[in-house]
Amino acid sequence: MPKTTRQANLISKIAEADGISLSAAKLRLLKNLRCTLKFEKEAWAGGAILVAGVDEVGRGSLFGPVVAAAVILDPADRIRGLRDSKLLVAERREVLAARIHERAIAWAIAAVDAARIDQINIYQASRLAMLQAVRQLTPAAGYLLLDAVKIDCELPQRAIIHGDALSASIAAASILAKVARDRMITAWDPVFPVYGLASNKGYSTPRHLAALREHGPSPLHRQSFAPVWNAPVPQEVLSFMQEDAEEIMDGEEPVAL
Repeated sequence: MPKTTRQANLISKIAEADGISLSAAKLRLLKNLRCTLKFEKEAWAGGAILVAGVDEVGRGSLFGPVVAAAVILDPADRIRGLRDSKLLVAERREVLAARIHERAIAWAIAAVDAARIDQINIYQASRLAMLQAVRQLTPAAGYLLLDAVKIDCELPQRAIIHGDALSASIAAASILAKVARDRMITAWDPVFPVYGLASNKGYSTPRHLAALREHGPSPLHRQSFAPVWNAPVPQEVLSFMQEDAEEIMDGEEPVAL
């Protein structure tokens, strides 16, 4: 059985046994994973010097860009507390983002806007944002660790399931991408106040879906996600969008476990 299928089955069993949502079960699983330098050390031992962690955020949002970050951590300057950005409250993410900016060997952020997402689909747009972030790194990376996917790049790379919960470098990238995207979306809230962007960050919360039904989409909404806007109930949203929305609805703090 593929590893991704085993993980999905485990999450489903946790949700069923404890009577919680799939997103809450997933967060419970992630919380129990240890975020370390294991994968970075394996890459260093294999001869890689500049190892970059890469991740994206905003895949399930209905509004705005998907944002990716790439981070090369300094082996001699450990940043404590790195973990999947979904498991951190907003204030803690901001603190860690500042430390990453100051102490990483290199970091970069890239975004692919809604129009481009509509042209090439969200999966390809996510990979493109990650590739752009990697290409902006100075000094350049020699090896990549990515969260669950690979990108069209000549560099050696390793895709790690739940990488943002297991690899310190990927976790650092997830934090930078999350902080950057949240700031972008919040800045649009006064321009499009009916959607509640400052609180939902563009995800498919009930208020956001209701506003879309009443007012229609803004120019920065993802037009290719249009079937979601007409859904009479949130359950008709694609599953990964609904899971992201449930996380946002908990006040941007981890679900109580």
